[in-house]
Amino acid sequence: MNLSRRLEHADPERVLNSGGSLLHLDHGEDIMVHKDHLRQVLISLWFLTLFLGCAATQKNESTGQYFDDSVVTTKVKAAILDEPSLKVFQIHVKTYQGVVQLSGFVDSAQRVKKAGEVAGSVAGVKEVKNDLVVK
Repeated sequence: MNLSRRLEHADPERVLNSGGSLLHLDHGEDIMVHKDHLRQVLISLWFLTLFLGCAATQKNESTGQYFDDSVVTTKVKAAILDEPSLKVFQIHVKTYQGVVQLSGFVDSAQRVKKAGEVAGSVAGVKEVKNDLVVK
């Protein structure tokens, strides 16, 4: 017997009283529709997608890590600009997972060293890769 025919034979009183959560069919077959269970599964999938979407891989940063690295980069740039002996130079700063890379040109080895020290003193910096070149 197909489903539409079974529904024709269902006890309407039982279907109405069930609030849509239980549907009684011929031959004692009951179909339970678990709306709460479905909702829990969908919410679980949403959270799983959310957490996997924010997870970091070896070459990619999560949203939180990117934000943290952006803050560190900004603080390092500000610290370099606050240092009178360095603010006249074009020093580029990049940060990945707390590791700061300095690049650009300065006029002496002392400036290379000073830029590395300034960058290393900023909170959140785990390591400094000083790729500054003396011109």
